[in-house]
Amino acid sequence: MVRSVEKAFRVLSAFDADRPAMSLSQIASVTDLDMSAAQRFTHTLVKLGYLAKNPDTRQFELTVRTLDLGYHFTRSNRLVERAIPYLLHLSKETEETVNLTIPDDTEVVFVSRFLSRHVLNTDVIIGTRLPAYCTAPGLAILSRLPADEARDIVRRSDLRPHTPHTVWDIATVMERVDEAAQAGFGVACEEIYHGDGSVAAAIVDTGGRPIAAINIATSLARYSREEMVERFAPLVVAAARSLSKI
Repeated sequence: MVRSVEKAFRVLSAFDADRPAMSLSQIASVTDLDMSAAQRFTHTLVKLGYLAKNPDTRQFELTVRTLDLGYHFTRSNRLVERAIPYLLHLSKETEETVNLTIPDDTEVVFVSRFLSRHVLNTDVIIGTRLPAYCTAPGLAILSRLPADEARDIVRRSDLRPHTPHTVWDIATVMERVDEAAQAGFGVACEEIYHGDGSVAAAIVDTGGRPIAAINIATSLARYSREEMVERFAPLVVAAARSLSKI
């Protein structure tokens, strides 16, 4: 592994909502780099256009150029390209929020999103990561993995109650994974955001391994859990099956 590349990405990844701007010493502390290395990497990233330095505060922050990698991913990923017509169709048919998520270890990442006119009060955008163990897309994806692998992912997750409705006990989570496997779709209600309900189905490759999930998210003020499942589960299952390489 090229250590300098790893360190450069460590610097870029240090910035987030809690740390939108940092001084050189803060960057060094967060990334576990010495001051000399932090200075070299920040200088290089400024020259490349991925970091900007405020001349008054002398703090660094990400620039809009950092969006380029995400843009190129969404434009070059064949699954995203193939999924867009199905997501658009579901969005028009249901008038609800429709998402495509891709698994990344213990999390799912939102890579395409069509918002409902009944917009839910959440901060989910393209690139948002959520835990697999308590989200409908995550449960759907886990349900298509071998049981030992699914359990390992759940065990390594940051298990905690995001809301009073979050299921985060390993044994109970695995029961829900089994239920999703039997039903062919995953369901989660108010486990990350209050008032949010979601139903999802996994997209699998030619070997039957889950590579993504389609979900429909709605407000529980408009649908009960039972109504949501009855109305939307067949739709996400059909769309996921159409996109699966089986």
